[in-house]
Amino acid sequence: MREIREILPIPGTTKSVPTVMDVRQQTEAFTPVAPLQAPENAPNVVLVLVDDMGFGASSAYGGPCAMPTAERLSGGGLRYSRFHVTALCSPTRQALLTGRNHHSVGMGVTSEMATSAPGYTGFRPPSAATIAQTLSGNGYSTAAFGKWHQTPPREVCASGPFDRWPTGEGFDKFYGFMGAEMNHWYPQLFDGTTPIEPTRRPEEGYHLSEDLVDRAIDWVNTQKTLTPDKPFFTYIAFGATHGPFHVGQDWKQKYRGRFDKGWNAQREETLARQKELGIVPQDAELAPWVDMVPHWDELDETERKVACGFMETYAAFAEHTDAQVGRFVDALEEIGELDNTLFVYILGDNGASGEGGLEGTTREHLVGHGFADSTETMAEEIDTLGDASTYSIYPVGWALAMNTPYQWTKQVASHYGGTRDGMIMHWGNGITRGNEIRHQWHHVIDIAPTIYEAAGVPHPVMVNGVAQQPIEGTSMVYSFDDPGAPDRRRTQYFEMCGNRSIYHEGWTAVTRHGVPWQMVPEGLPSFDDDTWELYDTTVDWTQAHDVADRYPEKLRELQQLFLIEASKYQVFPLDDRVTERENPTLAGRIDLFGDRASVTYRAGMGRFTEETAPNVKNRSHRITARVEVPEGGAEGVIIAQGGRFGGWSLYVVDGCLSYAYNCYGRELYTVGSDQPLEPGTRELVFEFFYDGGGVGLGGTVQLSVDGKQVGEGRVEKTTAYYFSFDETLNIGIDRGTPVTDDYPVLDNAFTGTIDTVRVDLHDDVEELTAAEQQRALLAHQ
Repeated sequence: MREIREILPIPGTTKSVPTVMDVRQQTEAFTPVAPLQAPENAPNVVLVLVDDMGFGASSAYGGPCAMPTAERLSGGGLRYSRFHVTALCSPTRQALLTGRNHHSVGMGVTSEMATSAPGYTGFRPPSAATIAQTLSGNGYSTAAFGKWHQTPPREVCASGPFDRWPTGEGFDKFYGFMGAEMNHWYPQLFDGTTPIEPTRRPEEGYHLSEDLVDRAIDWVNTQKTLTPDKPFFTYIAFGATHGPFHVGQDWKQKYRGRFDKGWNAQREETLARQKELGIVPQDAELAPWVDMVPHWDELDETERKVACGFMETYAAFAEHTDAQVGRFVDALEEIGELDNTLFVYILGDNGASGEGGLEGTTREHLVGHGFADSTETMAEEIDTLGDASTYSIYPVGWALAMNTPYQWTKQVASHYGGTRDGMIMHWGNGITRGNEIRHQWHHVIDIAPTIYEAAGVPHPVMVNGVAQQPIEGTSMVYSFDDPGAPDRRRTQYFEMCGNRSIYHEGWTAVTRHGVPWQMVPEGLPSFDDDTWELYDTTVDWTQAHDVADRYPEKLRELQQLFLIEASKYQVFPLDDRVTERENPTLAGRIDLFGDRASVTYRAGMGRFTEETAPNVKNRSHRITARVEVPEGGAEGVIIAQGGRFGGWSLYVVDGCLSYAYNCYGRELYTVGSDQPLEPGTRELVFEFFYDGGGVGLGGTVQLSVDGKQVGEGRVEKTTAYYFSFDETLNIGIDRGTPVTDDYPVLDNAFTGTIDTVRVDLHDDVEELTAAEQQRALLAHQ
């Protein structure tokens, strides 16, 4: 039977043969068509992934964020102390669900940063079937809830194709969001491939993490009611604890004042607790502090106040997330399925994020474009952290503390601060030695083969007629009941945005190339000029002591090994661009709109993501709307893209045509008419004349009605690379958060009738080198 399962879908059995014309004369009974059966005693599988959580954040790993569910599961299961991920979102997810290295399956960076290079296309090859495809083909029910972030952005639209959506990659059910992050108060979601929005609002008690678990519980209960003998695979990937930090004020209260001692003291406390838990050896040292990040005692009073507010919000966000996992665990226990479930709880798809900059930010996209947020302004907003008016990430100092005891952060694949995360496995019927630590060295690509071995299914050699490339991971089942078992993963490369390293039999050779919070870097060194470090982690668990000068031959050996592994897994050519790659043209990937200079929309169209909307950035453009204004006038949005933290909107307020441009959530420019629209058919025209000479610069705005100019003004600064990862372009309404407070959240639909809205792009789009772009941005900061 195992050999039969190597080809998916499993070939059908021989059909019964009719021997008579009349069924009443049939003497030999027909064999009923039986449903596909999973292997006998195959467990359910639950895979929970938390976003942007460092090794030293959760209480289960000695950190300050209370996560009692993680502690509960580890108490009856295993905590892995040397588990590794890729240092960034999409790559870890693709590696997790395929069992292959991220470059091997085209996901060398996030899907929004894809290029045309083989290891970076953002397209999973059909030769790398997912866990969901494999388990579904072996008789499992499958569902995914939450963050996906693996579909090429230009395919996240009503035209698809949909084979790289969750429901095209083996999941029977999907409920969640497709991109890098999501507003937890006003999310824009999909049920399968259908765009939907929550039926409740924050003031009615809505929160995305709670919604995801509600749906997951309902799905599992339904499966077990209808098909109690059929195992299920449930993948829950939270948007938390990625920015924005969105959590209710009641959760924050618990942490008031808890972080006043600062990030340096927190590192010391966390390391001490990790030693008590046995997560790290007793002789483990704190890895060196990143010298470009200030120590706590170097901050002034305002900076400390702001930093504490961010950390209190993050800790509350983390605890709230774990509480939702707890509800799901309780639901499994209630229906008697917890012990029959291999439950994998991964506490981070990369290390804690340093993308909030040295100061932190309440406007993520501001920092993403290379600008620092204002500490003074943030101090005034401190009590609002966590609510829908903020889009926050904490300062780098807290990211370093959350990665205790290791160096660096998310994106930095060279050091363990970016790649080592907590991971817990619980399986009452399959792990006999609970509440123990496992120190075997493992990587996220090892999860898929672990699940296959536990489920009793082979890695398929062919799926849907496509021969499969080898699984590159190693099953971890050998470690379940043998804490002293020798490591079976001896070598693993890492690379992200030019940061790279190689692990081999206890040694690590590493080189950091870029700085995570410098998203639009200028003057990065040549890759040949990068400085390599060497660590012997058999005696230096935390990469605290660089011994490159003592063992130059070992360093050269590992550098050569990196070249071999990188060549094998499609890592080359190296690419250190970050924000620049968010632009399809600059990244070298196909633009959905190609050379089209005009797009016409009609009423009701919407939910167009950044890469499925015309690119109006850094160029002149015109919007022409044909509308019907009812008697008594009209109100509401005609067309809008983005939201409160970056975007633009053409709308009618107090009966007058208006335009708002929101630059990174920091500057808001409004141009409006003082002449109410007359009833009847009207042609409304917005024209933007870009200044040119760089990116992110300003321009002149003109508004006209039926050929008559009714308004003119200036937009002094514009968005250079992207408006948003979660908000969309919509016709006749501004979904999600509003671009401007001139109209309310959600209740802002145009009260007239929209015939067409045409967007015309002019050909003066700016395409400059990265250095020219950065100079232009800094000039207008």
